[in-house]
Amino acid sequence: MSDMDRRAALLAATGLAALPGLAAAQTNAADELIDLWPGTPPGGKGARIVRKIADQSKDPTTPDRWVTGIDRPVLVVRRPARPNGAAMLVVPGGGYGFLSYDNEGTSQADWLNARGITVFILLYRLPGEGWAQREDVPLQDAQRAMRMIRANAVQLGVAQDRIGVLGFSAGGHLAGSLATRHSERVYDPVDAADRQDARPAIAGLVYPVVSLDAPFTHDGSRDMLLGPDASTDMRRARSVELRVDAGTPPLFLVHAGDDGLVPPANSIALFQAMEAAQRPVALHIFEDGGHGFGVRLPRTMQAAAWPDLFATFAARHGLIPA
Repeated sequence: MSDMDRRAALLAATGLAALPGLAAAQTNAADELIDLWPGTPPGGKGARIVRKIADQSKDPTTPDRWVTGIDRPVLVVRRPARPNGAAMLVVPGGGYGFLSYDNEGTSQADWLNARGITVFILLYRLPGEGWAQREDVPLQDAQRAMRMIRANAVQLGVAQDRIGVLGFSAGGHLAGSLATRHSERVYDPVDAADRQDARPAIAGLVYPVVSLDAPFTHDGSRDMLLGPDASTDMRRARSVELRVDAGTPPLFLVHAGDDGLVPPANSIALFQAMEAAQRPVALHIFEDGGHGFGVRLPRTMQAAAWPDLFATFAARHGLIPA
């Protein structure tokens, strides 16, 4: 079964087993967590949201958990053995209907930690789970996450000016939205942390959903974020390529030519928008890799090269040592 079919099957399933508490969504109960909000997150309507986990893997040593039921958005902290002061906010995808926690979260933390980068995996709220202003709920969490990391940078051992974001698929849309809409007010400030800048130093978008209005948009992600009846204005306002401006940080874009779920035209459109705005941008389109490949491709597939290219990009823009 392809990644696209597996994701569609999970979203259609109704028999996922509910697991108690937050710990089930982490690698172990001892994980270091940072709560994003001091109380109920913005837009809470009292809906009962139940944490659910579905492990797609048949190998217990290599979990592949998909998470839904995010009532308490958090950052899961993964620390390197030898930190270099850089940090990365990692944003898993899942079509805004679930979070691919291992493939696009913990697996990313492993290779980033190996390069000295402190990782913060974002477990963000899903827009269709009973929140008001659903179209802004994920961005509320992403902005707040970046501000919380900056506000606590000294305690966390990271440099305030060396915090990037790395997102995948719909998580790439969210990371791109953070990069282009970091200063847009999408929630009312709740404490001193909200005085911090939410702009990432760099943004890496891997097989990202970009446009919510163009013919090549991923309909599922669009409808999960905005609802099925969103207006053209709403779709355009949340299309990343239309929000690029002089304040957009350097972007690194990755796609596979054989992606059967989110067309490479998404990355191409964003690359063109960055070039038009004269902003730093790198685009890599590989012949093979499909969709949802994370960092688990065999070296015989060309898209397996992307992490090394991203590390070079991060060094070029001062996030990590060259």
